[in-house]
Amino acid sequence: MLEKPGIGGPMARARRSSPTRTSPMPEIARIGEAFARRRVELRLTQQAVADLAGVSRSSVQSLEYGTGSTKLASVVEIAEVLGLALEPMSAADAEARR
Repeated sequence: MLEKPGIGGPMARARRSSPTRTSPMPEIARIGEAFARRRVELRLTQQAVADLAGVSRSSVQSLEYGTGSTKLASVVEIAEVLGLALEPMSAADAEARR
């Protein structure tokens, strides 16, 4: 029986490392880094988080990388799965944190 490339082989292992991110929006990058860090702490894959949150894996990935556009509802669901709280802040507060 022939195996399909990547199925069951070393490439099929779940990745549990933090991806390298570049984002034009530092706040989004900061949020994405916090989400990725927490996911890795919990030893969850992006796919596991996506399944638990009811979103696509690409939504989790784009949030962690700070790229693309992720719906706010998806961000809230992912935060709940990871046990993270989202707190609104004013633009002035965000500027002061830089």
